[in-house]
Amino acid sequence: LLVEARPLVRTIRSTHEFERLLHKHATETGLPVIVDFYSDGCGPCRQIAPIYKKLAKEIGQDKAVFIKVDTNAQQELSQKYQIRSLPTFVFFLNGKKFNQFSGAGEGQLRQMTQQVVREAEVQNVELSVDNLTTYYNQVEPSKSEADIDVVYQKCVGMVKGAKTCIGAAANQLARRLKKKYTTAPKLVERFSADARTPDAGADPKTAGGEGKPKASRTRGGGGATDKPNLNLASKDQLMEELERRLDLERDEQVEEEEDDDAEEAHSYIMGDYPEKVVVIGGGPAGMSAAIYAARANLSPVVIAPPMGGQLQGKGVDVENYPGLFNMTGPGVVAAMRNQAALFGAVFEGELVVRVDTSCRPMKVFTNSSVIETHSIIVATGAESNWLGIPGEYEMRGGGVSSCATCDGAVFRGQEVVVVGGGDSAMEDALVLARTSSKVTVIHRREEFRASKILAQRVLDHPVIQVVWNSVVTEIVGQVVEQEVSDGDDDVNLDDQVKMVKGVKIMDINTQNVSELTTDAVFVAIGHTPTTKFMIGVVEFDEAHSGYLKTVGRSTHTTVDGIFAAGDVSDAVYRQAITSAGSGAAAALDAERYLSEEGLGNEAAEMEAELMAELMAGNDNEERISYNAYTDAGGRVEGMKESIAAEL
Repeated sequence: LLVEARPLVRTIRSTHEFERLLHKHATETGLPVIVDFYSDGCGPCRQIAPIYKKLAKEIGQDKAVFIKVDTNAQQELSQKYQIRSLPTFVFFLNGKKFNQFSGAGEGQLRQMTQQVVREAEVQNVELSVDNLTTYYNQVEPSKSEADIDVVYQKCVGMVKGAKTCIGAAANQLARRLKKKYTTAPKLVERFSADARTPDAGADPKTAGGEGKPKASRTRGGGGATDKPNLNLASKDQLMEELERRLDLERDEQVEEEEDDDAEEAHSYIMGDYPEKVVVIGGGPAGMSAAIYAARANLSPVVIAPPMGGQLQGKGVDVENYPGLFNMTGPGVVAAMRNQAALFGAVFEGELVVRVDTSCRPMKVFTNSSVIETHSIIVATGAESNWLGIPGEYEMRGGGVSSCATCDGAVFRGQEVVVVGGGDSAMEDALVLARTSSKVTVIHRREEFRASKILAQRVLDHPVIQVVWNSVVTEIVGQVVEQEVSDGDDDVNLDDQVKMVKGVKIMDINTQNVSELTTDAVFVAIGHTPTTKFMIGVVEFDEAHSGYLKTVGRSTHTTVDGIFAAGDVSDAVYRQAITSAGSGAAAALDAERYLSEEGLGNEAAEMEAELMAELMAGNDNEERISYNAYTDAGGRVEGMKESIAAEL
């Protein structure tokens, strides 16, 4: 059995472990290191996590190293690499930062990963002094060894800490020499394929001399012992051995860890018949519908990324949901998912792109599959609104965010701004007040629209200040200088990183504009229903833009078999508990619809037809089967079976 010594995606648990890993792959394998800075409370982080793991598997462990860093646990690393938004992906090559971007964009992640992998392959070269000497002897025999050594040492000096001419410096020297002499010196592969491939076939516990320090072995009595003699080891050797064993324990722990979200997200396997009900959405409405449908034996398929909607991003405790105490939004969503799975719901961690109702059964198109179903429950919730002001879009990931739970910890000890006056803004302000030195809430009215208890907590908090009757007109940023390491000649000066420096505020009464210095801006001005994929499929509520129209007091939409639950149809209450209630109602409506239309019984009907055919076949066989009594000439009446058999 071959055992990979390196986990597919490794979790970093200390700054020392991170730096040691970068150094190892810079000096021993030449592989690029791709880092996912994430947080457990970040919805987009949970959405991209299974994609990140899938990409790691596709690329292969002999092409790149994939790791993840929890920003809440590793704040030192977050500050060192200026992580201002989550998720953020940082790409390292030869121990130096090669590229970076923030957001849950799969396309951008794949593109930058392939780019750094290609560059790693290009830089996996080395020019030896012997090859350079041989080259000069051919193209310029008059050049002395001292002059050749000067050229070679200049190449070596282009890469910090290098002892030979390697990587980009070797390629650059080879190109220049080819341009001058029409031929280039011979470059050799720096790291072999074996060095770049994870160790296989060896037990991690015994790899590398059975996991024991060479300097601490003793020999006596004519034979060698395999046990380390700790009494003879120096303090440095003991510390090195301890760190090595801790690293092995971490590696084994990571290998044994299972990504529950990834497994749960893709537990769906397409069957031979259309699904009875498909639930689109993973928030309270979708989970409630899944639980009710599963208990009704409808085997619901839940299509949603494992991010749980708005509730997933709620960092404060959920206090207004009966029966739940001292639980955060992510905890509530996780409990709902587990309960739905327990009753038989299956999950597909994809995004729905469109729905086709032109034929029956209906078709739900995701990023990678097409699912046929007799009924659909739309429970996709709502997405954050943005201000639409200068500086907002270009600095997303540079201090502009709509998720305080996701990105708040990044700005520990710094000053931040929250824009809004509803419950979302109050919750974000309270979350940020835990870690930020100052929180300024900017609201366009003279009183909050939020619930009284949340508003009062914000007003009473010593860290939070409020600016009334004002709006943010512009987010001001500044360009952050990029760190340029020795030997970095190919720095893209046009690719500038801009970070939030402050905001311009206008008083709506006086029209006066002032500027407030801040390190981050959190936008919390409400949400818009995520229903664009339903345009042209069902009718929308004319009185409330973006909301699906329902019939009467039910969850029925204007298309038979499609039901709406949660924030996609509720423009009034928009609460987690009301969403959960409407999800249950949608499941009950779907169950009645399937029963009235006689849909969803294909498997049972097929089984009944097969049984009927088998029974009919048996009856026919009895009628045409061989009759021994007839062959006996009919002279068997009153005979014993034994005599009849002789006849």
